[in-house]
Amino acid sequence: MTEVVSKAFGAGSDRATRFAELLAVHGVERGLIGPREVDRLWDRHLLNSVAIAECVPEGASIVDVGSGAGLPGIPLAIARPDLKVVLLEPMARRVAWLEEVVAKLDLNVTVVRGRAEEKPIRQQLANRDVVTARAVAPLGKLAGWCLPLLKTGGRLIALKGSSAAEEIERDWDEIARFGGVDPEVQTCGRELLAEPTTVVVVRRAEPTGRNRKRR
Repeated sequence: MTEVVSKAFGAGSDRATRFAELLAVHGVERGLIGPREVDRLWDRHLLNSVAIAECVPEGASIVDVGSGAGLPGIPLAIARPDLKVVLLEPMARRVAWLEEVVAKLDLNVTVVRGRAEEKPIRQQLANRDVVTARAVAPLGKLAGWCLPLLKTGGRLIALKGSSAAEEIERDWDEIARFGGVDPEVQTCGRELLAEPTTVVVVRRAEPTGRNRKRR
């Protein structure tokens, strides 16, 4: 595991290990992860999260929507100090946790309390390069919440499971309504994980107010 962690996090390996320790000690008692998750923190959470770094352009500005325990935002910030990461979370107790972790790990990360669908948040966090979301909502809802935060050409990267392709088919109208184009399923972290991370990547074009047809 040490070799994989080093490969994934590079110079940030010690910080990643410390983050895993903080989650193991406080995650369950603070309602951030379930009791069964402690023994699989690395594969299911940290490595699963950091794997999407390969989809993120250099120097990108990122909003991690519904960050919760800080996944995937904190692993991304640890592995990629070139990124400008904002953790967006509505629940006060989780915001407190995120602020504590950012301070303890000395990360250049901003924590914001709020919801992506709120107008003040959209104004504050507009024109980002990338928006990430993990286990937050179905793809259609994510499109409505996340795509307005992106600049034209920016990318929504939604961590999903085996039903990713079906979600695209089911929620195509909603994705298109908010200016989402070219949705595709990608797998990340093949060199890190026995079961790579599955994501849906959606690019933002200008909203048209009507459904777009597939090419």
